[in-house]
Amino acid sequence: MPFHSARANMAALLRSARLLRISPSGLRHITGTNRTGSTPCLFYSGTPSRTRNGVLSRFIGPALRNGPSSAVWTSPVGCGRSYAVAADEREDASSALLSQQFDLSLTRLDTSVRKTGRITKTLLLSIFHDICKTGYPSGNLALLLLRSCGSLLPEVPLDQRTALAHQVWEKLQGLGVKFDVSHYNALLKVYLQNEFQFSPSDFLDKMGEANVQPNRVTYQRLIAAYCQTGDMEGASTILGFMKTKDLPITEAVFNSLVTGHSRAGDIEGAKNILSVMRTAGLEPSPDTYVSLLSAYAEHGDLDSLKTTMAEAESADCEFTHRDMAQVIHSMVRAGHQQHVPHLVEHFKSSHGSLPDTMNLCLSLVTQGHHDTSFHILKTFCTQADDTLRRDSILLSSLFLKHCVNVDLPLTTIQGYCQELGDTGMHTSALTFALSCALEAKKTDVSMEMMKLMKEQDLPIRPHYFCPLLVQTLKDKNVAGMVEVLKKMQDLGLSPDADMLYTFILPLFPNRNAARKALMDTGVLGDCKAILAVDVPSMAMNNLAELYDLLSDPSSPPVNHNTFRAGLIQGFRGSDDVESMVKLTELIYRDDRFTRPNSDPAETTSYFLYNFFERMTEEEVHQNKDKLRKYLKMLRAQNINIPTNIYRGIKTLLEKYHVPELTKDVMALVDQQEAAAALTDPKVLEQKLVQLKAANKPFGRTLYRTIVVLCEEENLQQALQLKQQHEDQMTAEIYSVLIRACSRHDDHLEVALKLKKEIDQKDPSMVLEASAYLSLVRVLSKDGRVEGALDVLTEMKQKEVVLNKTHSSLFHTLNSLVTKGEAPVIQQLLDTIVTLGLAKPSSSLCAPLVTVYLNRKDLSGALDMAMQCQERYQVFPRVHDVLVGLIENGEKELLQKAIEFATERRGEMNALYDLLFAFLDAGQYKEARKIVETPGLRAKSSRLQWFAEKCIVNNKVEALEQMVDMTSKLFECDRDEMFSYLLRLYGKSNNWEKAEGVWLKMQEDTVIPRERTLRLLADILKANGQEVPFEVPETWYEERSTAEHLKAEPTRSSVEDEAQTKMKQEFSEDTAKFQAHLLSLCRKGKAKEAFEILKQRSGETLSSSCYDQLICGLLSKGKYEDAMEVKDIASSHIPDFSLTNVSNSLLIVTLSKKDLVEDALDLLRSMVQMDMEPSQLSISSLVQAQGRRGDLAAIQEVESLMGSSGINMTFVNNKAMAHTKNGDLDSAVDLLESVCTSPDSNPRLYTAFQRILDVGDDKALDKLSVLTERLANHFSCYRPITDLFVLLLDQGRVDEATFMLNRCPALAEQKDWMFSNITSKALNRGKPTTILHLLNLIPDFTDEEKEKLFTYLMKYHVLEKDLSSAKSVFEQMKAEKVTVNELTLKRLASLYTEAGETPPFTEPPMSYRFYADKLKDKSSSIVELTTEE
Repeated sequence: MPFHSARANMAALLRSARLLRISPSGLRHITGTNRTGSTPCLFYSGTPSRTRNGVLSRFIGPALRNGPSSAVWTSPVGCGRSYAVAADEREDASSALLSQQFDLSLTRLDTSVRKTGRITKTLLLSIFHDICKTGYPSGNLALLLLRSCGSLLPEVPLDQRTALAHQVWEKLQGLGVKFDVSHYNALLKVYLQNEFQFSPSDFLDKMGEANVQPNRVTYQRLIAAYCQTGDMEGASTILGFMKTKDLPITEAVFNSLVTGHSRAGDIEGAKNILSVMRTAGLEPSPDTYVSLLSAYAEHGDLDSLKTTMAEAESADCEFTHRDMAQVIHSMVRAGHQQHVPHLVEHFKSSHGSLPDTMNLCLSLVTQGHHDTSFHILKTFCTQADDTLRRDSILLSSLFLKHCVNVDLPLTTIQGYCQELGDTGMHTSALTFALSCALEAKKTDVSMEMMKLMKEQDLPIRPHYFCPLLVQTLKDKNVAGMVEVLKKMQDLGLSPDADMLYTFILPLFPNRNAARKALMDTGVLGDCKAILAVDVPSMAMNNLAELYDLLSDPSSPPVNHNTFRAGLIQGFRGSDDVESMVKLTELIYRDDRFTRPNSDPAETTSYFLYNFFERMTEEEVHQNKDKLRKYLKMLRAQNINIPTNIYRGIKTLLEKYHVPELTKDVMALVDQQEAAAALTDPKVLEQKLVQLKAANKPFGRTLYRTIVVLCEEENLQQALQLKQQHEDQMTAEIYSVLIRACSRHDDHLEVALKLKKEIDQKDPSMVLEASAYLSLVRVLSKDGRVEGALDVLTEMKQKEVVLNKTHSSLFHTLNSLVTKGEAPVIQQLLDTIVTLGLAKPSSSLCAPLVTVYLNRKDLSGALDMAMQCQERYQVFPRVHDVLVGLIENGEKELLQKAIEFATERRGEMNALYDLLFAFLDAGQYKEARKIVETPGLRAKSSRLQWFAEKCIVNNKVEALEQMVDMTSKLFECDRDEMFSYLLRLYGKSNNWEKAEGVWLKMQEDTVIPRERTLRLLADILKANGQEVPFEVPETWYEERSTAEHLKAEPTRSSVEDEAQTKMKQEFSEDTAKFQAHLLSLCRKGKAKEAFEILKQRSGETLSSSCYDQLICGLLSKGKYEDAMEVKDIASSHIPDFSLTNVSNSLLIVTLSKKDLVEDALDLLRSMVQMDMEPSQLSISSLVQAQGRRGDLAAIQEVESLMGSSGINMTFVNNKAMAHTKNGDLDSAVDLLESVCTSPDSNPRLYTAFQRILDVGDDKALDKLSVLTERLANHFSCYRPITDLFVLLLDQGRVDEATFMLNRCPALAEQKDWMFSNITSKALNRGKPTTILHLLNLIPDFTDEEKEKLFTYLMKYHVLEKDLSSAKSVFEQMKAEKVTVNELTLKRLASLYTEAGETPPFTEPPMSYRFYADKLKDKSSSIVELTTEE
């Protein structure tokens, strides 16, 4: 049809719709497309072609351009110009959880769009994957994702944006999202923004097949699709159809028609659309003029464009920066870049225009117009004033980053950087471009950029290469790492020590291998850097050699934190005081050994504090002379420490009662700082003289002066001051003097003289409690017990107040332990209790038992503990006594202790005492037996005590074992247990194990408290890991809960009026009540919450509150209580129903109670409601059915779940059901079919184990025949290996030997044997499987033997079996098997605990160090964990 005729028909259609008659075929077909052809990708038909519509459209219609911040979110009619969700196209049918998730996702996207006018592909994919993980994305979320795949992604090519939209559509459709017309409209909008050529007729066909009816927006966008290709006939047909349906013809339609006429070559027709609009009663808006301007821009008609702009301005139409950006985009895409400078002149640089300019530049670079983009960038930055300087730099940086990401030629990027630098728009353009290339891991480009930087005399830092080395470390690519180092060498750089430790050494098994490899390849000509890796080892073994290395000026910088632990250990074990002082001074004065911007003096001070902190009291006393010499030499070298560090060291030394060392440390304090802090006695004495001369009160200054003098151990001067000011002496000052004198045994008489002086002056004067107790301590140590008792009696008479914890009394009694005088301690304790100074407690009585424990007299310690129980009703240090008895194999004494504890403290407490003792002693098998005692309940306080003990002492394995074995303990708070693990892993910063805890919690369907989630999130964030959940805020606080509940989203799409009224009238009191219930649920106190709910069951709460309580009760096994809560909820909320999580928990509970039919009915209903049960619920149900032998029920569950491929959960339980029913043949046939399936390599250990458990020898015979047939006929050795190891585990060695003889190839399947051993044998604590393997298969390689002996040695160490460990060690030496360092470390600890000296040098590093080293060497050793 000629264009002028089409235009006439279009005008007619607009004037009168009643005269129009159209055919369905005309509606469905578009010229140039296949009416019935297949669609390769969703609605795709044909190939994408370049059209005018770009990423900077202003409004909903394709011809009506939306800017980046409104393209997706504008309202359907196309006139909205703000960032808002088009909620009028559909009703919100999401639940409360999905609504909240939608709000969170919307907030993340909205924040990005508001700040930058765009979103990144990374952010979009992150939200997309997070949504998919839930398994239940709502319609709102789907709409949000689809709308984000268009013009909001200017950095993504058009075809990739469309492909992303298709990916989102298909994935969400697979997850069960019900697409409605709003989703199809959103997809249409994305097609138009991405200029994707498709068939509108096929699109309508797809909507029809989905039973989705198009609406007005659909037709508007289909018109835009026709107009985008210049097909005015198709547009006219749909326009006529809209008229017949009485659908309004909006401005968006007219704007599309402007574009359509222009694309059809009828520019005059495009201009005349404005007249048609006025005839229809619509005035052209700025959007309409922008469509016309874009049409002129595409034709390169600059004169008409200027004329139209003038006409629009005369009509009071103002163009925004975004409008001009759209016109420029259309002009550039059409190939008329020469006119861009004329339009850029209309740009007005401002902070608000930055996002539009930025996105225009990014879009043009993406589409290959980088030179034009750079011209626009320069224009914006040139026009910017000083206030927009930061914006200019930001725009330049984003431009350079995108140029690097799209792989522009290096010469082009270099030219841009040069020009940006010359014009002052970016002060470090090339350096920034290099950082972008490194971030994108573009190695070749990065190296070329660094060469350019070197040519321009720009600094090149070693850390520039870290991103490149990160990738080589991740890939374990030694050759790649060497290439990077060679390139560093070419640029005259060498890796520093931190780089060696972090990125290079982990690629090698040990330091020697690293040194050899790097020296052999010639990448490090200077061996100093390599020597730096030996610093930790040198620090522990040879301080003099370490000083020679570090003091060499050519030695590379080494952060002292990398070898601090080794240096402290070296200081503790060395007598080379001179080298100790030299090294300390070196760290103190040389900034090479500190972090950048750190003070070396401060670093040294903290090093000294850590040095004293690591030493025990016994060690301090033994090395007192060495330490005094060391401190005095430090003072001679003018090494000072701040006052706060002195106080910390002083506190440590006071506990050890070494006042001489305290005085020496005091000498290191900076005198000026001490004076400033009024701790200089000379300053205080001067002040004292001044106050006395001025006749002013000086009592407090006198007190402070004497305190300082006593702290400096200057007792002589303090006593002189006391004599000079007798009239000013108070009980407070006498207490200070008596405490100071009591710290020295040789000043006892002075202390007693002071005490006598007080009694003579004023018998009613009361000293401080610490002064009395210091007298008790020193008198008792001097053998004057009667005098000590008199002091205690005086304390009672004068009613001296002690602290509630009686810690001072404990320390007084504990100070007598070292002398081993139990009778003295007993006499003092009896007096204290008799006088009522304190009530007996475990801590107060502990010194009595400690005396015997220090003597290794376990029998005496047990007797004393039992006496305390009889006298004072406390059982002090029972844990340490029991651990000692277990470690020494004192079975009779252990039995005596447990019987006594059971009689006096109850069976439950006795069982917990024994449980914790076994755990601490490493006897995990015995501990598990205790946990499995029938009737044992969880006692949270006892479990917390041991968990805290493990956390403080870093006992990782013991805590892991306790958490694992208490998984089925009645009433055990699993969230609390997992939180203990997270706290421990947080101390060691072990994010991998923390992530494992998160997965385990999900497997066990544990509902985590918000505290637990925050704890896990902190660990992951601290290690740069992605947090797999939204970190909750303190939602259960009472203040915010009421507001939260009032705004709580509904559970259905249209909430009934009764619920709405209930929410509106939700009282503050009810809100607080509900908050309290939710808080209890989160704390694992669901039972307590249930009891409270029953008392106020008449109040209506929210659905989510009831559901949370039900989940909490079910997770505790409280089935009846949970059902009662469900009844209460249903009485208040007629349409109340359980959520996916609570239903899954209910299935688990019913399965455990053997209510299999009820569980299956619930599963059926969940599937009908499109809910997906958890994997745990399916496993629990199928296992219960397998135990019953109900094969049909298992098959029904498998059918309901739509299981594809081989699911071993169903296979194992089907086999078990067959065996239970006596049908072994069917069980064997099932397993054979699984093993012979293509690409199948299943583990059948579990299936074989269950069959043998319920079967007999006949079952074994059939399994043997099956596995041998699979091995001999199908070369499938995994099943026979599983059966072989299972027989060894069960002690059936003869059958295993027979199987090995019949199938010799079985001996070659060592990888699978090791896999079974690591996951099964040690978990049960039985070394028999390893021993049998060594006997049956003698041809293990040395490396394989090392693995086996490593596990065998670990078993004996855990069992504290030194004799067996020695035998294994001798066997390893006899067979010339390498004894790895971890095994030596374990064996050495066993020798030490037994009081023997190991016949070898104990490896100096930690268990973790050697465990990690072995893991790197062999991936099969997966259970090497820290033991200390």
